[in-house]
Amino acid sequence: MSATKTIISQNRKARFDYFIQSTIEAGIMLVGSEVKSARLGQVNLSEGFVGESDGALYLYQSNIATYPYANKFNHEPARPRKLLLKKREITKLMMNIQKKGITVVPISMYFNAKGKIKIELGLAQGKKQVDKRATIKERDWTRQKQRILKGDE
Repeated sequence: MSATKTIISQNRKARFDYFIQSTIEAGIMLVGSEVKSARLGQVNLSEGFVGESDGALYLYQSNIATYPYANKFNHEPARPRKLLLKKREITKLMMNIQKKGITVVPISMYFNAKGKIKIELGLAQGKKQVDKRATIKERDWTRQKQRILKGDE
């Protein structure tokens, strides 16, 4: 990955709701008004997931808001968007999707160094309620430690 990536949107909920086993970078097919809307940062990935259709992977339920100046050439905000991956990567992800409890979720959408929109996908396994509580507890403890250390200095 490039050091100069500009983040458009992040799915902060994904790391809380899932154990992310591995990540992969994918291209995404967008129309012009979607790219312009993404440049304005009007992307929501929090409900999105990846599914298979006709041997290709698609991003479902991610919302890219309509571009206000596109008039009749605007796009549908929640349409399925095709992901651009190599055949080997597609088969690997599809094999993992078929396993019980494994899903592919979008983690972030960003512009790479060349100005192309890329999406970071995570191979994820759902957390149970106990695991989510442990995550909250750990996060609170690290905050408290930082406050204590900051107060001593």
